[in-house]
Amino acid sequence: MKIVFWAPFGIRPKGTLQARMLPLAQALQARGHEVTVVAPPYTNPEDAGLVELVGGVPVRNILLGPLRGMAAAPLYAWRMLREALRHQPELIHLFKPKGYGGLAALLLLVLRRCGLRLPPLVVDGDDREGTGGMNELLPYRWPEKRLFALQEQWLTRWADGVTVASRALETLAWGMGARRQQTLYLPNGPVRREGGARQRGRERFGIASDAPVLLVYTRFFEFTQERLHQVLEQLCRRLPTLVVLVVGQGRQGEEEALAQAAIRGGYRARLILAGWQEPDALPDCLAAADAALYLFDDTLINRTKCPAKLAELAAAGLPLVAERVGQIAEYLVQHESGLLVEPGDGDGLAVAAERLLTDRDLAGRLGQAAAWRMVTDFGWESAATRLERLYGEVLRRWR
Repeated sequence: MKIVFWAPFGIRPKGTLQARMLPLAQALQARGHEVTVVAPPYTNPEDAGLVELVGGVPVRNILLGPLRGMAAAPLYAWRMLREALRHQPELIHLFKPKGYGGLAALLLLVLRRCGLRLPPLVVDGDDREGTGGMNELLPYRWPEKRLFALQEQWLTRWADGVTVASRALETLAWGMGARRQQTLYLPNGPVRREGGARQRGRERFGIASDAPVLLVYTRFFEFTQERLHQVLEQLCRRLPTLVVLVVGQGRQGEEEALAQAAIRGGYRARLILAGWQEPDALPDCLAAADAALYLFDDTLINRTKCPAKLAELAAAGLPLVAERVGQIAEYLVQHESGLLVEPGDGDGLAVAAERLLTDRDLAGRLGQAAAWRMVTDFGWESAATRLERLYGEVLRRWR
């Protein structure tokens, strides 16, 4: 089967495509399908017009310019549609029902209504985009917010098939008119990386080989910052030799706020702010830790998320303590592959994290079980098999 994936943005610098779209494309190709990614590289404009192989998958970046901003949207949508049709796909799969790709999808549906015989469309959602979702989180202008909300509603309703990354998104898709028999729950699987080296990771950050290390791997916006400050202060009081390794970059100075809180709490010398890390460096960062802490506020956007970072931590075999919100409870089984606490329970997070850091037998057992569960229950090969069945059903109805 010839399939085109429409990407929401370029392959760099964000890791979103490498966490979901590319693994699916690779798994489909391993099953004998031909997958091409068409991307609008406004996040990496230096790649405009470039064709490259990423993990064995061809990524075709459309040309940008000469228009800019909102005026460029119809032009870029047309270029994405034209590039997709040039490959004569049997099916087009749009990732994120918004932006330039969303406009290309709407154009496809309009042209079909006009009588043109164009391929069926499948739409993928991995976040709540409209009201209560990414619209509230990102600094979009009002016209953009309105457009994105309408795109999410219309495309979810009128697509020939829908894939969703979480159970909450599945329910929302049904509420927007998606047909149940053509809606596929397709959670994120593990990111494929080479295993890291514990000692090498510790040497990189100057961490003693015998120090307990707690990892916080985050983009910071999924939780209230003060809660993180309070949990870390509690843990550092209880474990005098604890080192806290924070990997990730915030958008609004969250790292500096954490550093100031650590000064006030008396643990700044034991806090390592590693910032954003290249993908090749992440395995050593993860291997350096003894356990990981995952805060997740109980909000609509978090309940609809399928946290790729949590999946990556679990796949790496890191013992995890997390809040029982949305998809997290699908990934981790309490006392079997992780420790879960109720949302907002900062004291419970601190107690559970201390338990993992001091009970090495328990931590090892939970970490191994988490890695096994990610591979067996959430592997991309299994996801591709189920996606292949959905494609077949969509094409059967289409024909």
